Amino acid sequence: MSKVWFITGASRGLGRSFVEAALSRGDQVAATARTMASLDDLVTAYGDALLPLELDVTDKPAVFDSVKQAKEHFGRLDVIVNNAGFTQIGAVEELSEQELRDQMETNLFGAVWVIQAALPHLREQRSGHIIQLSSVAGIVAMPLVGAYHASKWALEGLNEALAGEVAAFGVKVTIIEPDAFATRDGDNPLDYGHMARMNPAYDELRQRLGTTAQQPTGDPAAAAHALLTLADTDDPPLRVLFGRDFYPMIQQAYADRLKTWTDWHGLSAQAHGPLDA
Repeated sequence: MSKVWFITGASRGLGRSFVEAALSRGDQVAATARTMASLDDLVTAYGDALLPLELDVTDKPAVFDSVKQAKEHFGRLDVIVNNAGFTQIGAVEELSEQELRDQMETNLFGAVWVIQAALPHLREQRSGHIIQLSSVAGIVAMPLVGAYHASKWALEGLNEALAGEVAAFGVKVTIIEPDAFATRDGDNPLDYGHMARMNPAYDELRQRLGTTAQQPTGDPAAAAHALLTLADTDDPPLRVLFGRDFYPMIQQAYADRLKTWTDWHGLSAQAHGPLDA
C-alpha cells in the first residue's frame, strides 16, 4: 500500500531528494518549504500527489495548521520526516545569544512542534513512523560547530525518549545520522551555513580545519532510496547511519569514551560516596 509522507525542509538537499523518491514510486507527500516556488516543478509533474505547504518550522501555530491540512487532504499520515534545519558555524566564544537561540529554535523546537502536531493523528490510527534527521554531528563533536552539535545532540535524546513513549501506540521512531552529502556548493564546510562574527583568536584553528576539509561524497538520491527501505521496514532501528566515511571515527569515539570511564572508575565510585552511607 502506498504511504502518505509529511516532509519538512523539502526545498533542496536531502529533503528534496526524499520528496522526489517518495513521489516517484507512487506515494503521496505533503512537502513543506519556506518558499513554494522551489516545489513548482514537482507540482507540475505529480499533481495532487504532492501537497506543497509554505512553512517556517519555528512558527508553532503554522506547524500545527500544516499537519492538520496534510491529514485532511490525504486522510492519513504514515511517515513524518523531520528534516528542516541549518548549520550555525562559529566557536562557542563567538556565538551570540540570538545565533544560539535561532539554531535551537529551528533544529530542535521546530522538530518538537512537528512531532506534537502529528502524534495525535498517529496515536488515533495506531500506526506511523517518525523519522528524525540528526547527523553524525549528533554522535561526535568537532570544533567551530558547537551550536549545531548542541541542537543535534538534543534531538538524539529527545527522540530516544519519544520512542519509548509512543511504542505502545504502534508508532515507530528512527533517528537518521547522515554522513556528509553533496547537497551544497563549495568544498569547505566552513563556507556554508550561518557564520558567527569571527574572533581572530580562532583564525589558526579555522585555517587548519579548512585545509583538512573534504568534499562531501554522499549521493542524496541514494540516501532517498535508503529512506524508502527504512520506511517499509516492519521493525526499523532506533538509530541508523546514512553513509560510510565517518563509521571508523564513530567506533573510535565510543571506544575512547568507554576507556575513559573505565580509567576513571575509581574517581566515579569515590564521587558516589561510601557503599554503607
